[in-house]
Amino acid sequence: MKRKKLLISSTLAGALAFSVFLPATYAHDALDVLGGAKGEVEVMTMEELKAMQLKHSINGSKNVKFLKQAAAVQINPLNGKQNNMADVYAHKGFAYTGTHTANGANGGVRVFDLKDPSNPKEVAVFANEIPYSWQEKVIVKTVNTPSFKGDLAAVSVQQTSRNNANRPDSVGGVLLYDVTDPYNPKKLGFYGLDRKITGTHELYLTTQGNRALVLTSSPYADYYTHGAVQDFQILDVSDPTSPKKIFGWNPRDLEQIPEDFNGYHWYAQDGKTRPVFNHSVITDNNAQYAYVSMWDLGTVIFDIRDPENPVYLGNTTFRANQKGSAHSAALAKGGNILIETREVSNPVGSGYESAYGYTRIFDIKDKTNPVLLSEFTTDLTFDIPPTSAGRSTFAKTVHDPKVQGNTLYLSYYSGGVLALDITDPSNPVEIGRYTPENADVWGVFVDRNYILASDMGQGLKVLLKNNSGGKSEALQR
Repeated sequence: MKRKKLLISSTLAGALAFSVFLPATYAHDALDVLGGAKGEVEVMTMEELKAMQLKHSINGSKNVKFLKQAAAVQINPLNGKQNNMADVYAHKGFAYTGTHTANGANGGVRVFDLKDPSNPKEVAVFANEIPYSWQEKVIVKTVNTPSFKGDLAAVSVQQTSRNNANRPDSVGGVLLYDVTDPYNPKKLGFYGLDRKITGTHELYLTTQGNRALVLTSSPYADYYTHGAVQDFQILDVSDPTSPKKIFGWNPRDLEQIPEDFNGYHWYAQDGKTRPVFNHSVITDNNAQYAYVSMWDLGTVIFDIRDPENPVYLGNTTFRANQKGSAHSAALAKGGNILIETREVSNPVGSGYESAYGYTRIFDIKDKTNPVLLSEFTTDLTFDIPPTSAGRSTFAKTVHDPKVQGNTLYLSYYSGGVLALDITDPSNPVEIGRYTPENADVWGVFVDRNYILASDMGQGLKVLLKNNSGGKSEALQR
């Protein structure tokens, strides 16, 4: 592949302790031994949730003025184990939730019928057939290709123990399922990765005409394979029974990356080091551009109109005193505004501002030159405990963004779900907040009249944006 020139700002500077150890806690950066661990909140059964009568608080104005919790349900135990929830997606009146690593993982994807938003019913489990793996992310789209017509689900698969000789059947990658009948998902295909790679962490399913594509984020693929496998790949899944890789990209493809780049450490011009790996990827609605969250390399933007030959356009950068951690992205204003969330769990560090991760908003009308418009922080951002308090935590960092119209929704772990008015992207204003007691909210998704939140310890929360629908609250305040 021809190496493309990228001008990296000299402000990309920072210190990171190097480690080749991959802890089993799956921190935001698994190679960062200073990072905190996810899933620290206790996973509760539905019976425990009902018995505790967990409270929640909701504040709202404007279009979320009447926001209310319609339901709170835990995923069902599977094979005698209570797994915990990861991300959430909705399609045609059904919620699809991934699962994390609690109690041995292999919780699969859970499907909830939302016909009655106040009483979601779990109706199916799928994608849990690969041993010693977890299924964090699921995207569902209606697809019409020469080989498949219906609703297609793409599921990320990660090993709980990378390259474990005692687990030869464990492998990461992408599972593809037919969910045209959500009650009866049918496996179509699997794209497997080298077992040296943990797997695909996040992904995005999209279409270009009668072609279906999956864009994947496989953190440290470059590092673990010395460049042989790419962190960012594009798969053609037009025939879901036979997914094919059509493109791969690593940062080492850029001119400014030295030949001795190890796939993870970016050496800034002042001699300091930052972590670089692919955490997440999305596209615009027409699949013309891809937005790849490359941690301290920022959000990298590609023109993917020719998906076999994407073209690098530009990337976001950070201030010298700002930790990077570009975790996820969303688009607004017809694709001219980029929302970038930064998952910083360790809020302190020599030469850096003391802050948990927060949200940045960019003007990307010129995609070769993203322009920072605003940064949104909360009361959690600077609420930093004394060093003596112990290990860092994800509880106060932002996680994922979703946009509907001029409203930005953020999942915020202990902060729950925040709603921002971004009518003026240079001046985002908080207009709503939903915070369950002991919240550990991983994902948020907006569909129809409801907002879905996935809580790692407490399961699926269904919020209604006004007084229509929703017969009762499953768990009262």
